[in-house]
Amino acid sequence: MVESIARVKHIRVTPQKARRVVALIKGKQAQEALAILKFAPQGASEPIYKLVHSAIANASVKADRDGEFLDEQDLYVKNAYVDEGTTLKRFRPRAQGRASQIKKRTSHITVVLATPEVADAAAPAAKTKKASK
Repeated sequence: MVESIARVKHIRVTPQKARRVVALIKGKQAQEALAILKFAPQGASEPIYKLVHSAIANASVKADRDGEFLDEQDLYVKNAYVDEGTTLKRFRPRAQGRASQIKKRTSHITVVLATPEVADAAAPAAKTKKASK
């Protein structure tokens, strides 16, 4: 019953492009997600690969701290999402003395890994809430 979170902020990838890559790994096993990201042609796949790898390391550290057994093959991507970060604004000179704005977007990427027991433990709690209504 291990759940680990890894975040990276202000990564210089547009959120729209990062969301395309994150959609590839949602719900997949962690090792399978690493394999997908390793061979994905998108530029955003490299920082997300590092992030998933970091989340796996976080899970093993958390399991050691709590004295639980963790098999890295059991981890899966419970949730992964991309939020918009700050936008760097730059200007480019244009014709007749004008200037046009260039927006360099950044992303905040979050990956949550969990073992299947965490998902099974959360499911009955959701069912009891629905039954009580």
